[in-house]
Amino acid sequence: MRMIITRIVLALRKLSQWTVAQAAFGFLSMLKVLPADSAINFADRLMRGIGPKTRRHTLMMVNLRNAFPEKSEAERETIALASWGHMGRLAAEYVFLDQLFDYDPEKPGEGRIEVSGVPIFMELRNQPRPFIVFTAHTANFELLPVAGAAFGLMVTVLFRPPNNPYIAEKVFEFRAKRMGKLVPSHAGSSFALARQLEQGGGVGVLVDQKFTRGVQTQFFNNPVQTNPLLAKLARQFGCDIYPARCIRLPDNRFRLEIEPKIDLPVNDKGQLDVAATAQLLNDKVESWVREYPEQWLWYHDRWNIKHTI
Repeated sequence: MRMIITRIVLALRKLSQWTVAQAAFGFLSMLKVLPADSAINFADRLMRGIGPKTRRHTLMMVNLRNAFPEKSEAERETIALASWGHMGRLAAEYVFLDQLFDYDPEKPGEGRIEVSGVPIFMELRNQPRPFIVFTAHTANFELLPVAGAAFGLMVTVLFRPPNNPYIAEKVFEFRAKRMGKLVPSHAGSSFALARQLEQGGGVGVLVDQKFTRGVQTQFFNNPVQTNPLLAKLARQFGCDIYPARCIRLPDNRFRLEIEPKIDLPVNDKGQLDVAATAQLLNDKVESWVREYPEQWLWYHDRWNIKHTI
């Protein structure tokens, strides 16, 4: 009897995931009918209306209160509303990603995309050596590996698949066509990244995801656990680490930035300090988020506090 109940529960869960996925695919297919700007702006308005009515909005507001205690509730609500809008834009931009990335090195500034740090892209491409690029969930972070591929800089990207398996499959297919090699985040992903670095390649990592077994650090003056993988790989292979981010500009334009390599802290034994490096990454991401707070995904449970709400 218990086995039958378990099968029914799993079948219902699978049906629910399939239904959600089909609704999402249907919405994105509808957006394809519209011009890019109209579709993206519509998705922004739609999520500004839907987002605040969801349970995730409560988590978002708690995150904002903890991060910005100096701001008024009205200021935090404004950031939250804009953050929902940016999430809508991110979803719509998946449909038009090929159209959005129109950067032409011969005509910089003429398209939707502007790039800061082109010499760094070129140096990494022309002088092959192991390196790590890290970023965060700011603006349309998906454009960064697309930009790398456009410059001939193929980076192996570590990503966390969506929980919905039907959506995860579609997202993987979409990314794989545009972003080079992808490594889903799981127990063996660190070995795949290590092999890439060992062969003199590059690795891309999002460093602001929830992690429950990491290094104790601070993020917005609140305790948080940070994945030590990036720091451990840098220590093992002696490779440089570069910060990169996407900034959303007015009129559905973007600026992609890759910054000079960061100086990594060492301990009293002269070895790379893993905990201090993890904190350094958090500090960099925090500086980005403080500059454009509405462009970060505040609905993430980065501080692992959802169970307390």
